[in-house]
Amino acid sequence: MRSLLPRRRAATDARAGAQVERGQITGPARVDRSTKTLTKRLRPGDVAVIDHVDIDRVSAEALVGCKPAAVLNAARSTSGRYPNLGPEILLEAGIPLLDDLGSDVMAIPESSRVEVDGAKVSVGGHFVAEGTVQTTETVEVSLAEAREGLADQLESFAANTMDYLRRERELLLDGVGVPKIRTKLEGRQALIVVRGYHYKEDLAMLRSYVRENRPVLIGVDGGADAILDAGWTPDMIVGDMDSVSDRALGCGAEVVVHAYRDGRAPGLSRVERLGVSHVVFPATGTSEDVAMLLADDKGAELIVAVGTHATLVEFLDKGRAGMASTFLTRLRVGSKLVDAKGVSRLYRHRISNWQVTALVLAGLAAVLVALGSTPAGQTLFGLILARIDDFVSFVRDLLGLTAGAVG
Repeated sequence: MRSLLPRRRAATDARAGAQVERGQITGPARVDRSTKTLTKRLRPGDVAVIDHVDIDRVSAEALVGCKPAAVLNAARSTSGRYPNLGPEILLEAGIPLLDDLGSDVMAIPESSRVEVDGAKVSVGGHFVAEGTVQTTETVEVSLAEAREGLADQLESFAANTMDYLRRERELLLDGVGVPKIRTKLEGRQALIVVRGYHYKEDLAMLRSYVRENRPVLIGVDGGADAILDAGWTPDMIVGDMDSVSDRALGCGAEVVVHAYRDGRAPGLSRVERLGVSHVVFPATGTSEDVAMLLADDKGAELIVAVGTHATLVEFLDKGRAGMASTFLTRLRVGSKLVDAKGVSRLYRHRISNWQVTALVLAGLAAVLVALGSTPAGQTLFGLILARIDDFVSFVRDLLGLTAGAVG
């Protein structure tokens, strides 16, 4: 099995806090069963220790952004349930991935020095666990096997869709249970931001849209921080409040806490502790669904979505009963919904600055030639040249007087 561990650059890792010698990697451990929570404190050179079955694309991209020395996974990074893209993203970024290490690896003390030698993991010279070093070849084999079982997931997705429709038909069809909010959406456009695939690039491409249309900005959990990072202020924050920062919650946006159908809301205590005014929206499904249903029910004329989930693989990536709620929610708001995902890849600015400068100069030269061919233009150029000649004479006389005074 070809290991990717020796491919790490020792100098870069050493500066970041990790060390690489003869194929070994050492670094401080950052341990958390929740990858989303871990990435908030993960730093370059740390060794990420997670328990994440089927590492999804968003989690992998978040890990890559933190630049860990290695990722140690207690679970199987690809279980075969569906062709998830996370492991491939980590390997393409040059981050070693050790798989299926077992529960013992989660007992590694936080900040302890971890040694990774091939497929073996040790702490302080004491063996902890041994797993599988993932390579491009092993990931390709796992993905091929997962694609063969995708039909079973499709059947499960269809069953979950019907179950969700039975339980939430009053909300989907009649808007029963939607809370009252103070944010005015009637007749306005809404931009819903989820911290999903390519959300940063797509937000950058939507700057002109936001400036010209001034839509209601709705952040779904961490999407509120994405809006702040883009230089705007969210009007509303919707979610279970597990990944939004205190900074975002305190920015003045209206807060809608997504609760379970039975009224339980894990994030409610945090919002109350911060003293933030809020309303509770009990509903099955995901927070991005709740945000879309809320915007639609309150009369938004157009809903623009960034970073949301749209394909079957993305639904399965999210891992919430096939994301059946998102599928039906999109059917409900389909006439208003504009999915802005991938807009940054649809159009890319391919003209360099020097090309723009050359184009402007060429245009200016053409205008000057056209003016020079007309009587009015010739008169204008004559006046300009006369002014220039007067200025040159003034400077020459001034220099002559200065030289005479010195002599």
